[in-house]
Amino acid sequence: MKVLIFVGCLCIPGEGLGDVQYIDLTNPFLRKIPMAVPVFSPVSPGGANGALNAGLADSLSRMLDFTGYFKILDRGSFLHDPKSGNITQNKINFQNWTTVGAELLITGGVNVQADELVLELRLFDTFKASLVVGKRYRGRVQDQRDMIRRFCAEVIQALTGNQGVFDSQIAFVSNGTGQKEIYVCEFDGHDVRQVTKNRSITSFPAWSSDGRYLAFTSFAKGPAKIHVRDLKSDLETIFNFSGGQIAPAWVPHRFELTATLSLGGDQEIYLLTGGGKMIKRVTNSPGIDVDATWSPDGRMIAFVSNRAGTPQIYVQEMGSNRIQRLTFEGRYNTQPSWSPKGDKIAYSSMAEGQINIHVIDIEGNHPIRLTYNQGDNEAPSWSPDGSLIAFKSTREGVARIYIMTAYGTDQRRLLALSGEQSQPRWSPNILP
Repeated sequence: MKVLIFVGCLCIPGEGLGDVQYIDLTNPFLRKIPMAVPVFSPVSPGGANGALNAGLADSLSRMLDFTGYFKILDRGSFLHDPKSGNITQNKINFQNWTTVGAELLITGGVNVQADELVLELRLFDTFKASLVVGKRYRGRVQDQRDMIRRFCAEVIQALTGNQGVFDSQIAFVSNGTGQKEIYVCEFDGHDVRQVTKNRSITSFPAWSSDGRYLAFTSFAKGPAKIHVRDLKSDLETIFNFSGGQIAPAWVPHRFELTATLSLGGDQEIYLLTGGGKMIKRVTNSPGIDVDATWSPDGRMIAFVSNRAGTPQIYVQEMGSNRIQRLTFEGRYNTQPSWSPKGDKIAYSSMAEGQINIHVIDIEGNHPIRLTYNQGDNEAPSWSPDGSLIAFKSTREGVARIYIMTAYGTDQRRLLALSGEQSQPRWSPNILP
């Protein structure tokens, strides 16, 4: 069912929106900002539900902690009575919050009438004693996570100038049913749903720019075929080319994609319509060309080729067909993923028997290794704001999906399901 939430601003006289960018996303040594999120307070007798109010505050804390930007403070240190109802600017004693080290404070007011939930959420700068952003949400009680998610997006927009990751999803492959199938979850691993039930090998999920279509490769009908699923209607198109078809990658903001086809036996990259029609052949070399990833402006692709004897990453301009080799260190560099900002490419590299994730700029300079000595780490995929990278790791023995910042810090597991998980693909921001 479509979620219907009404949103209003809480910019009351005397309170002004902040105009300072608090978090510099280009700083690899980002300091986590101490943030206090006390248990939300009732703003009417209908909001006096302690478990609900604590759960809402906990949910908001977890979502913001996921970004890696904040140090969420222990509520046991607070000099604040959650029953006081002091959640607005003119009632808050900001010195109580600066004393415990909080630089940012989020307060919540709760009102429940029958099945309707009204949430008043405010972010304050405690040292300036000023409101940064305030919103009122009205909807059904069961829509509380969507209200919290939307406010978290407002917080990150206000503090970084970017939308963040809260409206995104992650597709991945799992063999928990005994077969490799495609699954989807929200940005933080919540609400896992099985998308395909092909009872075969299904892999290489790829999101279209608007999030409506999910392309993937399936062996359900014999040789590997590209499938395009319309997630809105659940209708599916299966491409009809001879030979194997793998590794689809959508052209940004167009109903077109590249894929590796084996039309003449040799694996080459082709440009296709989303409906499965041939547009043109993109690569032409005696070696294998595979795993294309598009630059955000749709003018270039990066891909893997063994034309020089070992798997290496190349960049090709789509207009001129000019090709440049990107990686020279190591003999096995694969799985490129172009960053949303267009300035970096993440990839997997094998050295001394281990696979690890690196990033490199698009001129092929300054390769930086992000993972070390924790099993094999591969298949990187950027979050839509470029702040996080999802990847597969075997550090626990079986393959799981992990998350880290774009600089390799805060590495943690996204979710734990039966079987093994692999090939994470982060979507654009697509949730309402």
